[in-house]
Amino acid sequence: MLEKLLSLDTKLFVFLNGLGSEMFDGLWLLITKQSNWIPLFLLLLYVIFKKLGAKQTLYFLLFVAFLVTFTDQTTNVFKNGFQRLRPCNNPEINSFIRIVQVRNSFSFFSGHAANSMAVATFLFFNFKDKIKFFGLLFIWPFIFAYSRIYLGLHYPLDILSGYLFGFISGFLFYVVYKIAQERYFPQPKKL
Repeated sequence: MLEKLLSLDTKLFVFLNGLGSEMFDGLWLLITKQSNWIPLFLLLLYVIFKKLGAKQTLYFLLFVAFLVTFTDQTTNVFKNGFQRLRPCNNPEINSFIRIVQVRNSFSFFSGHAANSMAVATFLFFNFKDKIKFFGLLFIWPFIFAYSRIYLGLHYPLDILSGYLFGFISGFLFYVVYKIAQERYFPQPKKL
């Protein structure tokens, strides 16, 4: 069963990766680099600050920092535990796939997918009732993580597993944040 799943995963990767074109390689290299998303992060920081104020924004950002550290370190544990070769390093397919970027670390599961989905989930649950169309934020992790398939760095199962782990982590951190927020920043009771 696992072998069949991995085989389907590889076939889907080869198909999706093969859709790429040299003409768009530069764009996907820009998309995959975290620092190129700084304008989005600054916009989100501004929105968070406007909704929460200075003190609660710092508290909120502390949770985001713990969340990213947690997902990133857990991703590394999984990568080193499973030691799945990245597609670009897999001798069974690397001779006929499009390799735009090479990394020597392991593949399962995607840190890009886990971190971006975790943060998007945490933000979404905190602001979905306060900001109209805030669910559009999930476009970011989908584009960000797909870049890893395009570049030849991750299989679809790496991305989906990263999304799942990121969603669960983001939601659990949201629950803990809400409990802590009620304790340390209680809202005044309405009369």
